Amino acid sequence: MGRMRPQSRTGRAQPPWRLSARTLVTCSIFTIIGFSAICASVMIDLRRGEEVRARQSLENLAAGIGADISRNIELYDLSLRAVAGNMLLPEIRDVSKPVRHLILFDRTSARNFGAIQVFDAKGRLAIDSTTLDPSPEDRSDADFFQVHRDSPDGGLYVGRPAQHRGHDSIVLSRRISTPDGHFAGVVAGSIRLSYFRDLFGRLTLGTGDSLTVFRRDGTVIVSAPFDPTAIGRNLARAPAVTRALTEPTGWSSSYGALDDLPRLLVWRSGTEPLVVVASRTWDSVYAVWRSEAAQIGAMMLALIVFVLAATQVAAREIQLRSKVESRLEQLATTDPLTGLKNRRKFDETIESEWRRAQRTQAPLGLLMIDADHFKSYNDTHGHQAGDQVLVGIAVCISDSVRRAGDCAARYGGEEFAVLLPGSSDTAALHVAETIRCKVAIWAGETSSTSISIGVASVTPTRDTDWSSLLSAADKALYAAKAAGRNRSVGVAVPKPSAAAALAA
Repeated sequence: MGRMRPQSRTGRAQPPWRLSARTLVTCSIFTIIGFSAICASVMIDLRRGEEVRARQSLENLAAGIGADISRNIELYDLSLRAVAGNMLLPEIRDVSKPVRHLILFDRTSARNFGAIQVFDAKGRLAIDSTTLDPSPEDRSDADFFQVHRDSPDGGLYVGRPAQHRGHDSIVLSRRISTPDGHFAGVVAGSIRLSYFRDLFGRLTLGTGDSLTVFRRDGTVIVSAPFDPTAIGRNLARAPAVTRALTEPTGWSSSYGALDDLPRLLVWRSGTEPLVVVASRTWDSVYAVWRSEAAQIGAMMLALIVFVLAATQVAAREIQLRSKVESRLEQLATTDPLTGLKNRRKFDETIESEWRRAQRTQAPLGLLMIDADHFKSYNDTHGHQAGDQVLVGIAVCISDSVRRAGDCAARYGGEEFAVLLPGSSDTAALHVAETIRCKVAIWAGETSSTSISIGVASVTPTRDTDWSSLLSAADKALYAAKAAGRNRSVGVAVPKPSAAAALAA
C-alpha cells in the first residue's frame, strides 16, 4: 500500500443558477396576477371613460335642446310683452280693429305657435290675433288667468299640457297691469306639443336614450321617445327630477321615473321656465365597453390558460431534469463499489468544512483508514474477494459515521477518509476505534482482514489550510502501520511558526 499524498487545496465549483419548478410556478402565478391587475386597471379606466363620454354627450344634447326651446319661448314671450305693453296705450282704443291688429300682432306668425289672445280683467276674450271679431270666450276659471290675477309679479307663466283650441299645447301668458298696478287682464298664447316632437324628430337618439321636458313644478311636457301616457304626469317626487328642478346643472345616476330602468341623467336648466333632462340607460352606456371587455377578457383567459399549460409542461420538464441531474450528481460524487463518497466529493467537502470551521473556530477531525495487507490478500484471493473486503469495510464505516455533517469517502484504492466536523482529538479517536472494532467483528477471528487508522484534529486558523490536517492524519496512519497495524493512532497537527504566520 503506497504512501498517500495530500491533495492540493481546491475550491468547490459553484453550480450555475437553475430555475426550480416551484420558482417557475410561483413566477408564472405572480405574472398572471400582475397582468390581470394591469388589465383590470385598464378596463376600469375604459369604463370611466365611457361614463365621461356619455355624460358629455348628454350634456351637449340637453344644452342644445334647451337652448332651442328657450330661444323660441323667449321670442314668443317678446310678442306677449309687446301686446301687454301696447294694450296700455291710450290710443289703442281709438284706432280701428285692423290697425289695432297691426300694432299688437306684427311679430306673431310661426308654425306650431298658437294665436295670441287678450282677456279682460273678468276673463272674457277681448282680442284674438286670428280674427277681427272673436267669438265670446270666458277663461276666468283657467289656471293662467287665476295665477296672473292673484300674483302681480308672476312674470311669464307656462301652463300644463292640455287641449287648447283643438291642439295639445301649453299656454304661455303674461299679466296686463295698469300703471298703478291694478289687474287689467291677461295676454296668452300657446305652443303646440308638435313643436317639441318636430324638434326631437330631427335628432338621432341611440338605444336607451331619452329626452324629457319638464315644467318647473315637475310636470312632464313631452318626452322622446314619444309616450302620450307620460304627458301631464307630475314626477317632482322622483329624487333625480327633484335635483333637476332645484340645481341649475348636474347629473345623477338613478332609476328612470318613466321606465324604472337604471339611467344616467343629465340636465341643464338655468333659470329657464322649462327643464330639459337627457338620459341614457347604463346598459347602453356600457354596451361598447362590455363588448371590448369580453374580447379582452377572452384573450386574457386564453393567455392565462396557455401560460398555465406551458408552466405545467416546463415545471414537469424541470422536475425530470432535476431528478436526472440529481442522479448524475450522485453518480459523479459516489464511489460505485462501496457506495461512499468519492475523492472528488471529499475534496469539495473538506474545503467547505475547513472554511466553516475557520469562521466558527470549531475543531475539525479527520480519519485516514487503510486496509492492512490488502495487496497480498487481493493477489491471493482474487479481485472479487478484495472488492468484498472493501465493501465490508465501507459498511462498517457507514454504520459508525451517522451525523449529518460527517463525510465518509473512498479516498483511493484500499484507502478511506472520514471527515468529522466539530470533533476533538478524543472524539475522533473514539469514532476510529468504533470503526476498527466493527471491521474486526465483521472479519472474524480467522480472517486476516484488519484496518489501520490515522487520527488528527485541529481548529483551523487563517494561517493554515486543510492540507496540514490531511498531512497529519496521513502521518498518524503510517505511525499505526509502523506500530504493527490493526490500530488507531492520533497525532497533533503542528501549528504554523511565527515566521510562517508573518509571511502569510
